Amino acid sequence: MKAVLGIIGGSGLYNIPGFENALWQRVESPWGEPSDDLLIGEIDGLKVVFLPRHGRGHVHSPSAINYRANIDALKREGVTDLISVSACGSLKEEYKPGTFVLVDQFIDRTIAREKSFFGTGCVAHVSIADPISPLLVDVVEASCKAAGLAYHRGGTYLAMEGPQFSSKAESHLYRSWGCDVIGMTNMPEAKLAREAEISYSTIAMVTDYDSWHADHGNVDINAILKVLHENVDTAQKLVLSVAKSLPREHEECPVGSNSALEYAILTAADKRDPELLAKLDAVAGRVLHKT
Repeated sequence: MKAVLGIIGGSGLYNIPGFENALWQRVESPWGEPSDDLLIGEIDGLKVVFLPRHGRGHVHSPSAINYRANIDALKREGVTDLISVSACGSLKEEYKPGTFVLVDQFIDRTIAREKSFFGTGCVAHVSIADPISPLLVDVVEASCKAAGLAYHRGGTYLAMEGPQFSSKAESHLYRSWGCDVIGMTNMPEAKLAREAEISYSTIAMVTDYDSWHADHGNVDINAILKVLHENVDTAQKLVLSVAKSLPREHEECPVGSNSALEYAILTAADKRDPELLAKLDAVAGRVLHKT
């Protein structure tokens, strides 16, 4: 299978150097409206699909993003490997603003979002014990090393609902759990990517120390934006390097991203809801067509 790289990120990644023949295209999804059109083009011969998570102009709050439509649209464009570029707060002293954290675990504390493509009429259970694809992280890490970036491989991302930032009590609680960074967008994104059998990886860009750090005060949106703007060029170069390095033939994922649905659907074939099955054509077509 040919590799197709998907990127979900912010406004700073719209104009990636070397992104050729790029056009904004509307992709219809039975799950509703994606955050925006998809920017589809090529980098060094590799198909790359970019989706602005919050929409151009940052019009969607983290809770209002249609995560199902976003992942479905990317799947319809053939995305096999998906990188989420996300701003986050640091819960560790050593992860200073400007550091890139390649997380490998999540704790989902969101409460107001649709978290699965499956449900009544077609029940499925997938494992997200290892939500991040290690082969994809290998490529990202090699690009970080080559660029001389301050990064850390591994760590737990606490996904909070938002849109407000943490109270000090919450921030200290998450630190006591051993979490490394905190953000508002990677769940249920990572869960849905696994249901869609897409390899997923997060590049978490630290912008602040959340609200726990006595020397840094409360979260300051102006300070966050300053760090984000300073990191735009770095993030663009990192994505460009990943695109150039990614194997052109998609490799089987050692943690089962490619086969997550193989035995996951439990509803008997004669009991499945035809309307739901029609919506699952892109996400679960590989396994549904077998039965």
